[in-house]
Amino acid sequence: MAGRDRRIGSFRSRYQKYKYRPPKAIPDLGYSMKWQGNSKRKFTGGRLISNRGKRKYELGRDAGEPHVDVTRKKLIRTRGGNTKVRLLRCNVACVADPKTGKSKIAKIVSVDDNAANLNYIRRNIITKGAIIKTDLGAARVTSRPGQDGVVNATLIAE
Repeated sequence: MAGRDRRIGSFRSRYQKYKYRPPKAIPDLGYSMKWQGNSKRKFTGGRLISNRGKRKYELGRDAGEPHVDVTRKKLIRTRGGNTKVRLLRCNVACVADPKTGKSKIAKIVSVDDNAANLNYIRRNIITKGAIIKTDLGAARVTSRPGQDGVVNATLIAE
């Protein structure tokens, strides 16, 4: 009987390395993306023990959340040595007028509506689909400022 207990104990110790350990000293802000791998849970709710660890290409990054202020950009290296331009702050937008078919650079005054998150309106955060107030009038953002590095928008007919 003692030999059998020893075998069960060794079986458990062999799989101790697969137990989940929370990441060290990374604050969880609730909205940042850290890892884009598989879930730790099955769809039934049971634990899913991964057969491998995390990989560099599964890395997620914090959202840029560009807000209305003097323009500031940041270059980010992505996979394959490519780069993304992350817009941190912006106060101008390239606004296209659908009636005339021309674009003009307009100053952004504030964010009027943002379907992504209602708190973004109060904080003046610009995302795709947000409605911004400009010198030329209200406009809807068509670009992804956190990934493209520019704010492109189209005027909304009033």
